[in-house]
Amino acid sequence: MSHLLVTGADGFVGRWLVRAARADGWDVTAVIGPGGTMPEAWLTTDQLVGVTAMTADFDSLEAIARVARVPADAVVHLAAMASGAAARQDPEAAMRINGTASVLLLQQLHEFAIAPRMLFVSTGEVYGAGHDGPIHEDTEVNPVSPYAASKAAAEVGLLEMAEAGILDLVVARPFPHTGPGQSPSFVLPALTKRIREAARIGKPEIAVGNLDVVRDFLDVRDVVRAYLQLLEHGESGSCYNVASGTGQHLGHCVEMLAERIGVQVRPVVDPALVRPADIPVLIGDATRLRSLTGWAPHYTFEQTLQDLVDAQAD
Repeated sequence: MSHLLVTGADGFVGRWLVRAARADGWDVTAVIGPGGTMPEAWLTTDQLVGVTAMTADFDSLEAIARVARVPADAVVHLAAMASGAAARQDPEAAMRINGTASVLLLQQLHEFAIAPRMLFVSTGEVYGAGHDGPIHEDTEVNPVSPYAASKAAAEVGLLEMAEAGILDLVVARPFPHTGPGQSPSFVLPALTKRIREAARIGKPEIAVGNLDVVRDFLDVRDVVRAYLQLLEHGESGSCYNVASGTGQHLGHCVEMLAERIGVQVRPVVDPALVRPADIPVLIGDATRLRSLTGWAPHYTFEQTLQDLVDAQAD
């Protein structure tokens, strides 16, 4: 395999994936969403060699068909409404973009007789709540948010077609991930931004949501390595958790971030920041991925937090 098509390429994960794919020798077609940023703005001159770009709105069948016509050996489908908050505000759009559009892309690839290997990026949130420890892929899917429901719906449609032999498909279920470049609309960059601002103005408090949750945070650079390895080794029609297997208490994350920024802050709960139907504990068991590929995280959680703090200081 030599030519990789990445949808949602200008998103947080997409940018890191394109960089990693180029480092591994892939030629890349980067599919950019409406109003997105072209690769020239986030790749070095050397990284741009072998990268072409196109724009596509995955809320449009015509655009999906154009993407499906691109000759490629493999596809990583990242294009999605990735924010849980945005999905709660417009669950119909989340289902349309995350669910229906993903199935339409696979159908169009089949219709145009292009048969790449496809990696669909789902989420560990499809397992829902009620778990105290690491969750295995055989656990029943039980989404409790519009975002997770839209991803679960896409999985159903895609896996049915994979089982029918329509396309070579692998599903990745990443657990929460972060790192340099992630938007402050996500929890750890948001907390980092608030703590930095508190330090700047000498304010002793920061607004927070529910800190009494545990999350399995991975570094985005480790996540994209897992995606590339699943493209090479994943079994068609199978799902793979991408996770560290270790939970981090969000309250402790605030303390770790504050320590790195060099300030003491007092978290104060803002009801507007509390998510409905929050999952108390979300930790993944990535034994299947590790056994298949030998993948393991390279970045410690402490290093990821430091890089997140340093990125916001730039």
